[in-house]
Amino acid sequence: MLMKIAVVGTGYVGLVTGTCFAETGNQVTCVDIDERKVEKLRKGKLTIYEPGLDIIFDRNTKEGRLMFTTNLAEGIKDAQVIFLALPTPPGEDGSADLKYILGVANDLGPLLENYTVIIDKSTVPVGTAEKVRERVAKNAKVEFDVISNPEFLREGVAVEDFMKPDRVVIGTSSDKAKKVMEKLYAPLVRQGNPIIFMDERSAEMTKYAANAFLAMKITFMNEIANLCEKAGANVDDIRRGIGTDSRIGKRFLFAGIGYGGSCFPKDVQALEKTAAEHNYDFKILKSVMKVNEKQKTKMMPYVKEYFNGDLKGKTIALWGLAFKPHTDDIREAPALYNIKELRKAGAKVVVYDPEAMENVRGVVGKKVKYAKSTYEAIEGADALMIMTEWPEFRTPDFDKVGSALKNKVIFDGRNLYELKDMRELGYTYYSVGRETVK
Repeated sequence: MLMKIAVVGTGYVGLVTGTCFAETGNQVTCVDIDERKVEKLRKGKLTIYEPGLDIIFDRNTKEGRLMFTTNLAEGIKDAQVIFLALPTPPGEDGSADLKYILGVANDLGPLLENYTVIIDKSTVPVGTAEKVRERVAKNAKVEFDVISNPEFLREGVAVEDFMKPDRVVIGTSSDKAKKVMEKLYAPLVRQGNPIIFMDERSAEMTKYAANAFLAMKITFMNEIANLCEKAGANVDDIRRGIGTDSRIGKRFLFAGIGYGGSCFPKDVQALEKTAAEHNYDFKILKSVMKVNEKQKTKMMPYVKEYFNGDLKGKTIALWGLAFKPHTDDIREAPALYNIKELRKAGAKVVVYDPEAMENVRGVVGKKVKYAKSTYEAIEGADALMIMTEWPEFRTPDFDKVGSALKNKVIFDGRNLYELKDMRELGYTYYSVGRETVK
């Protein structure tokens, strides 16, 4: 059944949410205060990189199901549901900053004309739905519900995750809101994947618990990898050995140089902050943050060791800038930390990434050189560091790589290559949780 939907915020979550609900036949208006962004979207240009989003974005804008405005009153007019997909950046103390969400909540009250379901789509601390409800209620003249509906999208496969969700989590104590949400999500759960209803606070906590658990899983494997290096074991074999245990599962077990992005770092920090507010010492989360911070620059001691502690005048090439492949997101990306450390040590840095170059240019500026291709980045470089596991880095022409580099040395933060291949090709090869090939 067609519904009229408003999505406030056209960041990553808002744009994917709005476009995908338009794809299921709904009338969607996305609202954002950024005039330049809205103008760009109106002209049919996407403001984020996400595989597959462009196709359904084009289709739904052309067919008039997906529209954009800077005017909140115009955007939410006659909407049966309003998604709040606004940023919740970490505040100075690590807690999620709710100023954008609560600001919009204040504005919504007087604008509501009929019963509306207001949905917190952003990742928000426990108790946010209640705060939003209070703000809206101050000036609302009609009935409304505020519910929690966290997203579980993976950047790079977000469209597929949205259209075929593992589960849909909805926090509401209102039967009326529950019926609206069942109708809204019906086209996406036809294969029998569950809609899980719970109270608002539990839904808010579910999102943090999921991300914190995955961050912990990655960090545990990085700790195992660090131990492997000292004990002479191979982390890849261990990953296969434990990942086939159905109680553990094979995903999120790849050792590397830590997690980044917009979710894991922020959400782990925010959950730890929530624990502190309730006087609970969440020791495991504190350890996860500490280990991950150190893991990001794990390759630096090896680089310094290889060059006898002197990187002055050396040129180091970096493959990969995004925090993971198939995205242009560089938030908390390990590459940024390594660029900073390399420059501090006196090295020149040349970088290449298929999608994230412009975003890095906006942050790092002219402090590094930007190559136009994988091979241009390594031409005449003293060493290669791999920061992101883009598919095109997995099978390079190693003869070409060897000829381009001054030294046949690779510092691989993502374990892309087999040790035996590196040995046969005559490379010095450092990776994570495996023996060094010299």
